[in-house]
Order: sequence, then structure tokens, then C-alpha cells
Amino acid sequence: MIRKKEIIALFLILTLGFIVRLYKFTNPIADWHSWRQSDTSSVSRNFVKYGFDLLHPRFDDLSNGVSLLDNPKGYRFVEFPIYNVFQAGLFELFHTFTIEEWGRLVSIASVLIATVFLYLLVREYVSSRAGLFAAFFYALLPYNIYFGRVILPDTLMVAFMLGGLYFFDAWTKKIKTNQKRVQALLFFMLAVLFTASAILIKPFVLFYGLAFVYILIKRFGWRLLKRWDIWLFAILCLLPFVLWRAWMQQYPEGIPRNDWLYNGNGIRFRGAFFWWIFAERIGKNMLGYWGLPIIVIGLISKIKEKDTWFFFTFIIASLLYISVFATGNVQHDYYQILIVPTLAIFFAKGAEAIVEFSSHAFHKFLALATFAICVVFMFMFGWREIRAFYNIDHPEIVEAGRAIDALTPKNAKIIAIYNGDTTFLYHTNRQGWPVFERSIKDFVKAGATHIAFVNQGEKESNFANEFNTVKVTERYAIFDLTKKKK
Repeated sequence: MIRKKEIIALFLILTLGFIVRLYKFTNPIADWHSWRQSDTSSVSRNFVKYGFDLLHPRFDDLSNGVSLLDNPKGYRFVEFPIYNVFQAGLFELFHTFTIEEWGRLVSIASVLIATVFLYLLVREYVSSRAGLFAAFFYALLPYNIYFGRVILPDTLMVAFMLGGLYFFDAWTKKIKTNQKRVQALLFFMLAVLFTASAILIKPFVLFYGLAFVYILIKRFGWRLLKRWDIWLFAILCLLPFVLWRAWMQQYPEGIPRNDWLYNGNGIRFRGAFFWWIFAERIGKNMLGYWGLPIIVIGLISKIKEKDTWFFFTFIIASLLYISVFATGNVQHDYYQILIVPTLAIFFAKGAEAIVEFSSHAFHKFLALATFAICVVFMFMFGWREIRAFYNIDHPEIVEAGRAIDALTPKNAKIIAIYNGDTTFLYHTNRQGWPVFERSIKDFVKAGATHIAFVNQGEKESNFANEFNTVKVTERYAIFDLTKKKK
């Protein structure tokens, strides 16, 4: 039974976690990793425009840069669009916020839900106090504050993964004791729903299947291989993903190349790999240097846990994930969203060990003061590294995009040149091309009606000699490709 004080403490953590994620809530999508956010949000926006066709998700990029194949309908086959259904569905249902703001609210809600499940798991396997420490870390870590309000499906994936693990743990307890079969069935259904959804969003969570296997071996030993209900669970969790991937193969033009994620640049296990992941990302960006000692204490300390080894499966899973998808993790810092629960767990274990030690140590005040200083500095230095992620470094793409949206027909198709980045294209609220991949003549044949530049140079200004000008300013230029000058 969870005590009233714990509920109040958890509520305060969740409330603070929600409030801090409202920082720059109304900003346009032009901050860090705006290209990936734009691609995600454009799928949701196109659900609103063209209908909720979950089997044919579409985004704004019509180029062949993603799959090396022409993609005239803008298909986008990556994660199954659960996140987009929430984002677009809530926008359609309420119309209170913009489509972008609803995306941020879905991400924020996902983090808060994940925080609750993380608390429950750590409470179950370590202690109530450790559960609150884990919730505190996960909800308020500066890295996770920023990435817990961006328009990406990763936070929802983590929430589903932790929820699936929690309900799976609860289900296996019930079936081992043959108690409350109706409740066991409910836990089974929730475990399947959460776990299958997590895998559908991104199969990276399969690495954390180690935690599921550990629970099974602990509860049933190798007799688990003879249990039909466990096999049914595995089939129901994996089947939707298998069917989705089989369906995707019909639309190769909408499937991004992903082989580079593994070791595309040959960096795996080289010095640069360890520096980028463990020093730059985990040590500096995520833990602000000062959180690392607490994590280390959590790794090596012996505390009165209910299960000493369960959470070490999280470490193994995290290391396997980082190593297998080496280039992806080095190139994109949002890939580490998946390992934040692991860091939170061992932060909680370290904090618990320090508190237990201090209760018996002569220098109790010194131990607690040192811990407090480490936490404060972790947040301070972590925030120092993350705060620039919120910046809008190129507001001209937002300004130009709004101009295009106001000055061109709703069915216009735009060539929005921005070094292949789809952020500029997203702000036009049109489908089109973010990069020169063919001649202007071929672009027009493909349906392009307008071309736009930001901070145009002499080459781009030459378009004014050939095509009618829609609008030209010091920051951007828009030309109509359907109207040539005589």
C-alpha cells in the first residue's frame, strides 16, 4: 500500500515536472533537432488534412533523399503512428492549442506517465524512497526536460515500455500464485497493450526484453518454456510489429534508409565512440558531470534491495542498444532518451545508499550535504549544456514559411531549400522538396509550383530574371515556377 506522504511527494514531482516543460511551450518548431520534430509533426498535420489513414502515413517531404526512391505521395513508414494519432486526434477533438502544442503536450504526458511507472518499479524492487528518487531524477533532469517536450515519439515509447514491464511483473506474480484470475487477466491485457505499442513505435525496446526474461526465470525457472500463456504473451507483443513491417515493404519509397544507424561510419568501440557516448552525452549533457558519482555509488553499493540483479538487466540492455546502434547514438543525442530510465534507476540506488550510509555514519551531515551539492551542480551544469537546445537560431525559416502559407494556394508544392532540412518546408504548411535533387524542369513536371530561399545569394536571386516574384525580402525570396517571365 502506498502511503499518503508518498502520493503527495510523487504528485509534487509530477507537478513540477509538468511546469518546467512549459518553458518556451509556444515556440515554433525551429529548435534543436527541428528536422526530426518537423517530420513527426507533419505526419500528424497530414492526418488532419487528409484523414486518419494509419496504414498510409504521409509527411511533407516528396524528395528521394530519405529512401533514394521518388516519393510523390510523401509516404512516411517509420514508427507506427500511435504518437501522431494522439497528437492529431487531440487537436481535432479540442482545437484549444496548435498542432505543435498538442504534440508537446503528448510528449509531456508521456514523460509523466513514465515517471509514475518508473517510481512503481523502483519502489517494488528497491524501496519507496528510492522510487521517489528515481521519479525526481527522471522528471527533472535538464536533458529529459528538453527531450520530454519535443515532438518525438521516443518519450511515448519509453512510457509504454515501462508500463508494459510493470504490468508484466504484476501479471506473473498473479499467475504464479493462482490468485485473482480476473485481475491477472487485466494485467495480462495491459502488459500486451503497452509492450506491443512500445515495440510498434520503435523496436529498440526489444533490448529491454532482458528484464522480462529475468522476471520469468526468477518466477518460473526454465519451466517458463512450457507455459502456453507466456508464449501467447510473446506472440501478441511481436505480431503487430511483424505485420506492420511486412505491410511497409509495399511502399519502399516511404522507408528511410537505416543501415547507417548500426556502424555506418565505423565508429563503434573506437576512442571517439566512448568519448561521444560516455563523456559528451552521458557525462556532460545528461549528468552535468556531478551526477556521475551518484550513479557509480548506485552501481557498486549494497543496499537492502528486494532484488539485487533485476535492474542490472537495464544496464546490459542499455549498453547493447548503444553498441548495436553505435552511429545512430553518436550522431543523434535524442537516441539516448531510451537509456534515461536506467540512469534514473541507478541514481535512485546511489541516493538510497548515501541516505542509508549517512544514517549510521559519524559525518551524517557531511554525507547529505555532499549529496545535495552533487545534485544541485548536476542540474546547474546539465542545464548549462541543454539550454541552447531551446534557441531558435534561424527565425527566417519560420517567417518565410508563414509568408508562403499566406501567399500561395493551399495545394501548392514548394521547393524549400534549406540544406536538406525539412524544417523550412514544414513551416510552409505544404508538401514539397527540401533539397535540389533534379532540374527545375523536372521539378515542375513533378508538380512543383513555387521555390523559396532564405538568405538567398546571387545564384538564387537569378530566379527573379526568369520567374515571377511572389515576394522578396532581405531574409527570404519566393518565386512562382508556373509563371515564367517573357
